[in-house]
Amino acid sequence: MNTALNSSGVVYPDCDGQPMTESDATREYLIYAVEVLQLHFESRRQVYVSGNLFVYYEEGNPKAVVSPDVLVVFGVSAKPRRSYKAWQEGGKLPAFILEITSNSTKVNDEQDKPRLYQRLGVQEYFQYDPTADYLSPQLKGRRLVNGSYEALPLQQTADGVSYLTSQVLGLELHLRDSQQVMGVAPLPKALRFYDPQTETILPSRKEVEAQLSLAQQERDAAQQERDTAQQERDLANQRAQQLADQLRALGVEPEEQG
Repeated sequence: MNTALNSSGVVYPDCDGQPMTESDATREYLIYAVEVLQLHFESRRQVYVSGNLFVYYEEGNPKAVVSPDVLVVFGVSAKPRRSYKAWQEGGKLPAFILEITSNSTKVNDEQDKPRLYQRLGVQEYFQYDPTADYLSPQLKGRRLVNGSYEALPLQQTADGVSYLTSQVLGLELHLRDSQQVMGVAPLPKALRFYDPQTETILPSRKEVEAQLSLAQQERDAAQQERDTAQQERDLANQRAQQLADQLRALGVEPEEQG
């Protein structure tokens, strides 16, 4: 187990010593959410995005800790951390938290964590249930208003896609048909982050790499077509020159081609 010892001798573990036991769906969406948000905020060096990380919120009390699935903190460096200690970060805590929830974590995600996050001043708290174990619809959101959480209304796009708006992120969280997502096993509805400014779904790192690879293949194919066309022109010119030379050998001056 990794530990962090401060000057007062208090130990703040970086992990609980237990192996991760996430389902495939939970792990896929945890990775997806962290990746797309890191990519989205990549140019903003004072936005920290992480997931499944110990967040300590009381100095001197290592039991005052929580480990959100996905978190976003504004106003702190984007540098990597082994754990997050609020008192070392100017007292800043996550403004956005997303839990990839399931029936086995229902009580914690529905009761314990909302009370804690509300007390800590987490501005927005979202839950997504990838396998539809108990949440219906699968996406739920709350926003802090005057110190208390209020449920966010589920909205719909013109083409019938359900979504919630995150004011903190400036993004929408969409529930889309699962076949549109990442190639994972079919699920009831898939979570996707959507940027209303660019009107695009935020791609994962794997999807970005696939898009870059496809673009490179298209460039290579276009270059191959240009090379082939140039070779054909060169061959035609060569044949024309050979024919002109043959005509001159016979005493016939070839006509100039316009």
